[in-house]
Amino acid sequence: MEAYLGLGANLGDRLASLREAVDLLSADPGIVVRRTSRVWETDPVGGPEQPDFLNIVVEIDTDLDPLDLLAAVNRVESELGRVRDVRWGPRTIDIDVLLIDALTITDDRLTVPHPRMHQRAFVLFPLLELIADPVLPDGTRLLDARLSDQGARPYAPPLAVSS
Repeated sequence: MEAYLGLGANLGDRLASLREAVDLLSADPGIVVRRTSRVWETDPVGGPEQPDFLNIVVEIDTDLDPLDLLAAVNRVESELGRVRDVRWGPRTIDIDVLLIDALTITDDRLTVPHPRMHQRAFVLFPLLELIADPVLPDGTRLLDARLSDQGARPYAPPLAVSS
């Protein structure tokens, strides 16, 4: 299955956290990282006062079922010191499952497509680098989302992907 993951970090060495997360995802036997968007620096959205984020979207192929993919993502977050104490608060790494093929999943643990991705420049701008005209399973065209730049600015080129 083809899937897209949104990664963000705003604590510590943000770029190193993104690189390490991509490496850890690549090391999972059920995940093949194909490519990443360039790195975007973005203002925080919601939550308390906090540092700016670095964000990327990662295109993967996986043979994991969706909940196993979520478990793999959560293991990477845990390994990189993710603490979930403040909703939308600062974090060393955050990884969201955005899309998995044309699946629609509504579960108390996982919702795909990600329910707020069409409202977030830090997701849409990097995703549009990987998919020219993303269309959700319900037919919603993400190019139709009306966003301000929400403080999103290019920061670095796409990350290297291990083979």
